[in-house]
Amino acid sequence: MGKLFKTNFTTPVIVLIPACIGINYLGKLFAAVLKLPLWLDCIGTCIGAILGGPVIGGICGAANNLIYGFTTGDNITLVYALTSFFIGIAVGVMARLGYMKTLPKAMLTACAGGFAAVLVSTPLNIIFWGGTTGNVWGDAVFAATQAAKMPVFLGSLLDEIVVDVPDKIITLAIVYFIIKGLPKKLTALYDAGSDIQSLD
Repeated sequence: MGKLFKTNFTTPVIVLIPACIGINYLGKLFAAVLKLPLWLDCIGTCIGAILGGPVIGGICGAANNLIYGFTTGDNITLVYALTSFFIGIAVGVMARLGYMKTLPKAMLTACAGGFAAVLVSTPLNIIFWGGTTGNVWGDAVFAATQAAKMPVFLGSLLDEIVVDVPDKIITLAIVYFIIKGLPKKLTALYDAGSDIQSLD
């Protein structure tokens, strides 16, 4: 268990953190400006988690939400720093277990990240927003469940699944090909380098 969460704060890893936060920030901004039915805000989190490990992924995810929330005035984003933290942890653990070696395995990592997001976000959605996510597609599902008089928790859970699982599948597919395209000399600098090098 300790090996899964081992983190080496070397210079490459420290430099990686702000780079990944920047990628997250731009992805979220891109999705918000174009009003996409996806988040696209954890590409950097996943890169950080795969290269540096779960702790780095968690730091990248939570920090991005805090920075984005404070710089744009988006208080909703601040609330979900916890979600982003656990996405980074989940993806990092899966990567350490070897689930980024092939694209099919990367899709299992995507499901793990997606369900981590669902489990953490659903209670937050209910506490702060009555069960909605603020996403057009997800909230349409939530509205349908409430019209059918289903419990709020179930409606909110389905709302999150409809958005988060597809979002993480697209994100991890993108990340898989990014990591695969990186030079082995570069990936070898990071804590999870031994796993990444088998992406060929």
